[in-house]
Amino acid sequence: MRARLKPWHGVLVATTVPLDDRLAVDFDRYAEHVGWLAAEGCDGVTPNGSLGEYQTLTEKERSALVRVAVDAAPEGFTVMPGIAAYGALEARRWAEDAAEAGCAAVMLLPPNAYRADERAVLEHYREVAKVGVPVVAYNNPIDTKVDLSPAMLARLHGEGLIVGVKEFTGDVRRSYEIAEVAPDLDVLAGSDDVTLELAIAGAPGWIAGYVNALPRASVQLFNAAASGDLATALPLYRALHPLLRWDSKTEFVQAIKLSMDIVGRYGGPCRPPRVPLTEAQASIVREATEKAVAAGGR
Repeated sequence: MRARLKPWHGVLVATTVPLDDRLAVDFDRYAEHVGWLAAEGCDGVTPNGSLGEYQTLTEKERSALVRVAVDAAPEGFTVMPGIAAYGALEARRWAEDAAEAGCAAVMLLPPNAYRADERAVLEHYREVAKVGVPVVAYNNPIDTKVDLSPAMLARLHGEGLIVGVKEFTGDVRRSYEIAEVAPDLDVLAGSDDVTLELAIAGAPGWIAGYVNALPRASVQLFNAAASGDLATALPLYRALHPLLRWDSKTEFVQAIKLSMDIVGRYGGPCRPPRVPLTEAQASIVREATEKAVAAGGR
């Protein structure tokens, strides 16, 4: 296992948010989940990301989830909340809220109200960087329609606006391109289904989704891949990949929550506009989860 030098290194879990039958946030259950992930070997959590259904949360809920995570985190366990927002001023307020809560870093998408141009993206990150909390950019052009290209990331890093990037394009070639133009920028695995490839390429961390359901196997996978132990990593990756690829599908939140339910963790429902998986989708997730567990995943 490589040394964890910075708070955004290691396996950070983009946590789901537990909702009860009335779709209210269950904060006690969330605190328990954070503690359990720490006990299972994870290095931190990222509340209020896409997997955490941040778009459907009230301001009070978003702020409270960060504080619940900080209170539940053991010493050395990172809480790096997502601070995505339609514009820079709102994102800056969330960065300030995270700083007040004692968070070591934050994760920030580009402005997501429209397809922002290069100038708007730069100003977005410049405004949030004023808070002084280390910022990990989140590149997800699939959903935001804004691609943080290697050249753009190099500029953001060169200005001191970001310390890393969660890479979610699924293109494993990006890691090498980014390293050429911004060698000191930390490129973190962002898509679960290319984790092994990015770890081999040198990713110092993984901001992960399916770890919510199978943390111990996932941490073992990342650490083995990062240390070059492919004899351990490849069989685990093959066993988990039918699940990991759901992280890049539209229904990723529902799939991960269903797998949590299957393994005995509380996943629960999602808030609208997300709807339950179809019977066929649920059957695929259930079979893949059961196979992964039978193969030793947990």
